[in-house]
Amino acid sequence: MESSDIDTIDLRLLDQLQRDASLSNLALAELVHVSPPTCLRRVKRLVDAGLVERQVAILSPDRLAPVLGHGLTALVEITLDRQGAEQLAAFEARVVADDAVQQCYRVSPGPDFCLVVHARDMPDYLALAERLFTADANVRNVKAFFSLKRAKFQTRLPLPAAR
Repeated sequence: MESSDIDTIDLRLLDQLQRDASLSNLALAELVHVSPPTCLRRVKRLVDAGLVERQVAILSPDRLAPVLGHGLTALVEITLDRQGAEQLAAFEARVVADDAVQQCYRVSPGPDFCLVVHARDMPDYLALAERLFTADANVRNVKAFFSLKRAKFQTRLPLPAAR
């Protein structure tokens, strides 16, 4: 699917799916003003084209805190000693395979990577740091920032039809 194949109806569908992917086909069709068969066909086309990576439930850490504890969220800057393609790819593969890493970005300028990680508590973060950073001889610098409050968390991409 080419970007020229995406029209305003597709953009409205994508926007609504970002807001609530659990909507029934009938409800989604009504919201974007198309027939249910058209809606189903278009959503399938958008999914098949890879524009929808996956559908997930976003959990509330605050509401789960009584059961799981508040935990720690850290934003971690990583600078590698050697930044060759192989070294960058090896580090990236290792951290993205770890469940504690929620997000991983290769960035420039400054550090090589920025990670968002979640740990149960400080001892759990220490184990994570030793596992991912200390054990890697190519990690030159680690700078962690611990979240005191999550003021905003959003997964939606801004789309032209939504503005």
